[in-house]
Amino acid sequence: MATQGERRAETRQRLLDAAAELFAARGIEGSSVDAIAERAERTSGALYDHFGGKDGLLFALLEGWVDDVAVVIGAELATATTLDERLAALWRNVTDPPTGDGRWIALEHELWSYAARHDAARDHLAQRYRTMWAGVDGAVAEWTGGGPEAVGPALIGLLLGLEMMHRVDPGAVTDEMAIAALRGVVSMTTGADR
Repeated sequence: MATQGERRAETRQRLLDAAAELFAARGIEGSSVDAIAERAERTSGALYDHFGGKDGLLFALLEGWVDDVAVVIGAELATATTLDERLAALWRNVTDPPTGDGRWIALEHELWSYAARHDAARDHLAQRYRTMWAGVDGAVAEWTGGGPEAVGPALIGLLLGLEMMHRVDPGAVTDEMAIAALRGVVSMTTGADR
């Protein structure tokens, strides 16, 4: 017999899985709390108990995927020796994420669109991006021996924009083009080209 903790963990995971499916198929606004709960074979009360509402569920879903991708990127960056290898690791894990069944980046774009219309989501996303930008700034400074230039917003923005274009037409944004563009942003802001 499952313990209460195991049942709670299963309910949480079922709600996350159901939300991922519905958000990908219908968008965030097109996915009601009741529909998510029904897909998960749970109650809407369980969703509110675990996540506080649909926004909390969305944030938990994305944070889990981002954390998983960050672990993989970190492992790849640990073995990379050149700037291009590091940028290729970032590009590869954004265009073909190791988690989220390929839905993670599409949901990231959906969240951006949703956040543009909802203040609480925008505040959450802005804080999340500030954390990412700071991490990128520190990593790039370490890779290039550069100073504290604020390259994070430009690098993350370009990375996500290139991924969007790549998703629409993979031949229009090749891996080589993406890495060259990312290198250009790093070189322009830090003076490094390694």
